[in-house]
Amino acid sequence: MSRRFENKVMVVTGAAQGIGRRVAERAAAEGARVLIVDRSPARSDVVKAIRAAGGVAQAISVNLEAWTGCEKAIQKAVDLWGRIDILVNNVGGTIWAKPYEYYEPQQIDAEVRRSLFPTLYCCRAAIEHMLPQGSGVVVNVSSIATRGLNRVPYAAAKGGVNAITASLAWEVAERGIRVVATAPGGTEAPPRVVPRNPNAQQEQREDWYKTIVDQTIQSSLMKRYGTLDEQVGPILFLASDEASYITGLTVPVGGGDLG
Repeated sequence: MSRRFENKVMVVTGAAQGIGRRVAERAAAEGARVLIVDRSPARSDVVKAIRAAGGVAQAISVNLEAWTGCEKAIQKAVDLWGRIDILVNNVGGTIWAKPYEYYEPQQIDAEVRRSLFPTLYCCRAAIEHMLPQGSGVVVNVSSIATRGLNRVPYAAAKGGVNAITASLAWEVAERGIRVVATAPGGTEAPPRVVPRNPNAQQEQREDWYKTIVDQTIQSSLMKRYGTLDEQVGPILFLASDEASYITGLTVPVGGGDLG
């Protein structure tokens, strides 16, 4: 196992399950001190697993859809370890899956709050500490679904994440900070510990969700979903010094689907 993140301080949002959890575990195995940011009680299980494997981790529960939560999470890492070197903005995800004409206004708002504002706010909170130290990396997790069916509000939010990546990278590149992103395609993952929408089964039809699955597979040149590790590998590469000359870029990780 390489030690690309030896003594680096990494904050991972949405790290209690799925891609975020795997990022945290693999980064810790490579030497990172990891702050798990998630409202799910499962965050404690991730900390225990990392520590059992000899890694260093702490956890915090905050509301990342509000500025105060993002500020508190970043400050927690600084209070614990004196700095923040890497931020992985992973929190987000589709809440509803249906044609746009069936979205209610409050559902549109909720999708944007879930998948745009945590990245927007956490980037701002992180660079406040990265700029004085003259170094840092932000890895945003976007989505191939910026061009997809039955997820227009989510697509809009992730399009915003791509714009944040490009624009912020331009602002801070000459001051030692890199801002990059991956755009995952469909990903096989264990069942969610806490569903994004507990009422989904009552609120959306099975054929609407099947449209997403079919389109995701058809749009991929490889005609399959990716694995967690196939998503995490590019995230960790971009977060590492191996990618030191890459910034402002969103890398599609969707089996050939460019979004």
